[in-house]
Amino acid sequence: MEYARYDSPTSHALEDVIGGLEGGQATVFASGMAAANAAMDLVPMGAVIVAPSAAYTGVAVRLRELEGIGRIQLRVVEVDNTAAVVAACHGAEMLWLESPTNPMMQVADLPTCITAAHANDALVLVDNTFATPILQQPISQGADIIMHSVTKALSGHSDLLLGALVSTNAEITEGIRTRRVLLGALPSAFDCYLALRGVRTLAVRIEKAQANAQIITALLSEHAAVSKVRYPGFGTMAAIEIAQGAGAADAVCASTNLWAHATSLGGVESLLERRRRWPLESETVPPDLIRLSFGIENPDDLWRDLKQALDLVLSG
Repeated sequence: MEYARYDSPTSHALEDVIGGLEGGQATVFASGMAAANAAMDLVPMGAVIVAPSAAYTGVAVRLRELEGIGRIQLRVVEVDNTAAVVAACHGAEMLWLESPTNPMMQVADLPTCITAAHANDALVLVDNTFATPILQQPISQGADIIMHSVTKALSGHSDLLLGALVSTNAEITEGIRTRRVLLGALPSAFDCYLALRGVRTLAVRIEKAQANAQIITALLSEHAAVSKVRYPGFGTMAAIEIAQGAGAADAVCASTNLWAHATSLGGVESLLERRRRWPLESETVPPDLIRLSFGIENPDDLWRDLKQALDLVLSG
């Protein structure tokens, strides 16, 4: 090895694990956004990228920035509108999907969308951060590249910063690895070690957190303070909309004790956040939407804490 910026044995160990879970060759990065930027660099100048209307904020902002400087042409779609996605793929070089989307929890028809993109010779990237390879393996459905913010559910303990890209195509993988070197985005050995530790409990964490999500979203759907529950029926992430508006949503977030009001997600602790408090969040996200990341605590404790916060909004 010439230089630590090129590679490290600890990153190889993590790449073997993530690649094995997703069914491809993984490349790990210093952050999810470093991985995202490397993937964006795979398309030529002026390329058309089809992407979700509401996606991870950093990705959405970067895509808009690249469009603004003429680097790409951006076509925004609702990923759960399959016909619109199929139509947008005409003449595109890349289809960028999240499923479920962050934070709107929209689910794409992956096989149909991937087939449409490939019919137009477009690459397909699927951000699998929310579902994880425990619940969804898009490579088996034809996706060319899988992206992860390893910071989130894969590591599961909210104590590191990592990203990953996975592909079965050797040429794509080589391009990804070249971008990592040139962007200076190799992760630290210690973060890779921590991620390897976290992945060991991925299956049991997802099982417990998903069970919590299914129990509590059913209860939320019956609470008078909640106007809408967004949950696709699987996974550890959900969103709710508060009937009394954005101010009431802020009050809910400020009134919980067990649920932490924080931006991260996918950890062993349960977190909630009103997403439109961030100026760069997509305007398609309702101002009163609260994103919920379910952890592995006792579901009765989680519901008791969330219910008292919602009850406070109703009472006053």
